[in-house]
Amino acid sequence: MTADTLTWHDDFLLGHSAIDTYHEAFVGHVRALQEADDANWLALYDELLKHLEEHFGAEDKLMLDTEFPPRQCHMDEHAAVLASVREVRERLAEGRLDIARDLLAHLVEWFPKHSQHLDSALAHWANKSRLGGKAVVIKRGLNLR
Repeated sequence: MTADTLTWHDDFLLGHSAIDTYHEAFVGHVRALQEADDANWLALYDELLKHLEEHFGAEDKLMLDTEFPPRQCHMDEHAAVLASVREVRERLAEGRLDIARDLLAHLVEWFPKHSQHLDSALAHWANKSRLGGKAVVIKRGLNLR
């Protein structure tokens, strides 16, 4: 699998500042790995793992705090991704950069779908719970014709 370069753009915005901030940071970590030379991979991968632990932990807490109805499915997906990232970290430490690059390609494919389906529902729910409605998200570069 060849990973396309993951680039942050307004289409990823969901209208929940904390989630959007985590997502932009995730894209930055992935991008750094995509552009890294082999010697820097382990350190950058560790940064990605640390980020995902914090990112998913914050989203999981938000789901629990707001009693998000489909939280278990969403939390299970977070747990599965983290388990894969941790397992591949062990392989990477053994020198298996090929496996780590393959996982990164899968994360690039996974993220937009996860964000647009699961995280967008969470952002909508959290905003409605806190603010009483869905946030308006203004995205640059839209063709409105």
